[in-house]
Amino acid sequence: MNGILVVNKEENFTSRDVVNKLSHILNTKRIGHTGTLDPIATGVLVITIGKYTKLSDALMSKYKEYIAEFIIGKSTDTLDITGNILEEKEANISNDEIIKAINNFKRSYNQEVPIFSAVKVNGKKLYEYARNNESVELPSKIVDIKEIEVLDIKDNIVKFKCLVSKGTYIRSLIRDIGISLNIPTCMKSLVRTKQGNFKIEDSYTLKDIENNKFKLLDIDKVLDLDIIDIDKNKDIYKRVINGIKFDLNISSKPFVLFKRDNEKIAIYKRESDNYRMFIKLED
Repeated sequence: MNGILVVNKEENFTSRDVVNKLSHILNTKRIGHTGTLDPIATGVLVITIGKYTKLSDALMSKYKEYIAEFIIGKSTDTLDITGNILEEKEANISNDEIIKAINNFKRSYNQEVPIFSAVKVNGKKLYEYARNNESVELPSKIVDIKEIEVLDIKDNIVKFKCLVSKGTYIRSLIRDIGISLNIPTCMKSLVRTKQGNFKIEDSYTLKDIENNKFKLLDIDKVLDLDIIDIDKNKDIYKRVINGIKFDLNISSKPFVLFKRDNEKIAIYKRESDNYRMFIKLED
């Protein structure tokens, strides 16, 4: 079984929990995902199956859309409501000030990674430092907040939608909005509504999948590629199955899919000055 499956992850499941459960349901060990969601988060989790697990990086490097809620006047060690409270403060701040602060984050900036995360520093995951009460210098990276919009403000809870680059932590974005307002904040909820071209409206719950109410996406639906039919060209077929590289003049797309007799043979990837074998699909 080869394919892409868009899952609507439920709350209190880790991304690994979803992969493990799907491995059992679909009876395959060759399965992975293309971007971790915290247990508190729900929404789009793109699953790769079979030989398509090699596509994880290619599918991960996309902008992601989220709808999030955060609490004004409270901060925690995990930056969300699952953590231990660090500070509580009465929120004497207007809605206009909140909206202005959030809108100011429509830009690229250097974001510090949360300590409760799986990012490794000196070979150890940051959350291991946190759990052992060990001090560590938190890394930071440039993230791009391409779009951000306030949807609602009520009873010190702010709801907003954003489109952000790969690697952006919404918990950290909320923390940084709070810092700009000089008031503690923490994330209340998070839904990933879109990753690249994968939308939550087209996703399936684990219950759907258990009941066989799902559809796998094929490669030509998820990658920017050209399809080359080699039905009557034995020489090209031999080159393809033997992994021989091709010149750039065969395509202008990042990927090329070779087919023969309507069967997928291989995916080649544009690298430097050639197309090279990426995934061999013919057994």
